[in-house]
Amino acid sequence: MSLAVLYCRARSGIDAPLVTIEVHLANGLPALNIVGLPELAVRESKDRVRGALLNSQFEFPARRITINLAPADLPKEGARFDLPIALGILAASGQIPTTALTASEFVGELALSGELRPIAGALPVALAAAAANRPLVLPAANANEAALVGGARIYAAATLLEICGHLTGQAPLPPYRASINARGVAAPPQPDLAEVRGQQHAKRALEIAAAGNHSLLLSGPPGSGKSMLASRLPGLLPQLSEREALESASVRSISNLGFNAASWRRRPFRAPHHTASGVALAGGGSSPRPGEISLAHNGVLFLDELPEFDRRALEVLREPLERGEITISRAGRQALFPARFQLIAAMNPCPCGHLGDGEQQSCRCTPEQVARYRNRISGPLLDRIDMHVEVPRLAPAALAVAGANGGDDSARVRTRVQRCRELQHQRSGTLNSCLQGEQLRRFCQLGAPEERLLLSAMERLGLSARAFHRIQRLARTIADLDGREAISCADLGEAIGYRQLDRRR
Repeated sequence: MSLAVLYCRARSGIDAPLVTIEVHLANGLPALNIVGLPELAVRESKDRVRGALLNSQFEFPARRITINLAPADLPKEGARFDLPIALGILAASGQIPTTALTASEFVGELALSGELRPIAGALPVALAAAAANRPLVLPAANANEAALVGGARIYAAATLLEICGHLTGQAPLPPYRASINARGVAAPPQPDLAEVRGQQHAKRALEIAAAGNHSLLLSGPPGSGKSMLASRLPGLLPQLSEREALESASVRSISNLGFNAASWRRRPFRAPHHTASGVALAGGGSSPRPGEISLAHNGVLFLDELPEFDRRALEVLREPLERGEITISRAGRQALFPARFQLIAAMNPCPCGHLGDGEQQSCRCTPEQVARYRNRISGPLLDRIDMHVEVPRLAPAALAVAGANGGDDSARVRTRVQRCRELQHQRSGTLNSCLQGEQLRRFCQLGAPEERLLLSAMERLGLSARAFHRIQRLARTIADLDGREAISCADLGEAIGYRQLDRRR
């Protein structure tokens, strides 16, 4: 039979749409044509496939070969189609049977020697194949990653010959079982909150942010501990659920960062440099790739020296902070990436960094310079950050005293955070920072004294309607941490105290 049909998967965002590969051999001058919107790496596969077949002691048919990648309007990119194209040519030319091809899915890049090289995005492919109830045959280097998908049937091979032996029945491949238990590998320890001396107010804010998934901005002079505090936030958060871990690992998989079995259940922590562009943060490119906000999905995005970022780059954060996803549109291409991240940022109070530093160091900045520095962060973005916390410099004497009593460690705080998050999920099915509409009105209901306090604060401080709702959510988290069913004036007062930088001047 001169026609062979088999299945592969393309890449579209973090999805892996099905691609049907049809290989037809016809009489005529020897040629190989690939149709179906292939990009350059796919068009080059004909040379890799020819070399792999010849070096694996197969015959490359001297006929007119047409390869159709359907659907024809879906762009195809990458070298993942090498393996199914090679198998299709072998089946169409009668060198291997066609009967077993449509029962499985195949992905993999071929070396000229016939060896299989790993591909990017193996995890989304395994998820899609498992949903379609078809086995997946892929390079051995991708096997541990694909095996994370519960219920997936994985067959891993190192060479094209091994796969052909499996399809002919001469040397069947065993179903892959991970050589290491990727779900139980011990991850390296994270920085501990007890190592931060003093700064009890900032530690309290960090715990509240972790408990309700609230965004946080730390402001203080250089050396006050802002970055040290921010790096401790992932250690306060509970471990990712399996669904969350697969989502985050899928984003990492398509971004060519590789798979790390030791940390796949740990929440991501991304800290891009302040020279990062808007595309680096949001994602993009002619073939859209995820940016830092998507790589931080279900984890923490830390922006140090916030005013030093390009203002246009920071503005791309506004929509993802509200929606938890971002759509990247290019000419003829569109990709949707998840971006449900917890933002924590740090900044100095002025260009020299010593405004309000007391007797430690005097500030040399003029009021105009201070205003210009702070105005690098737009009001709408600042309004979307739940908590603004000042982190003052500690005196040497205070550091020495704090050293004798470092306070709660990360494990104790994480226990309280876990208990608080479980309460939120039992009550509303989501975290407090995500409460909207009827849920917000129902679960953040205020009594008459609390409502008067909040309205008075809005009038005196010039807070926006968005800040009004964010204060309610923040007060709800404070009450949950302290074990109160109703929001009290004390909870509201503490929440209002965390809105420092967006007040009316």
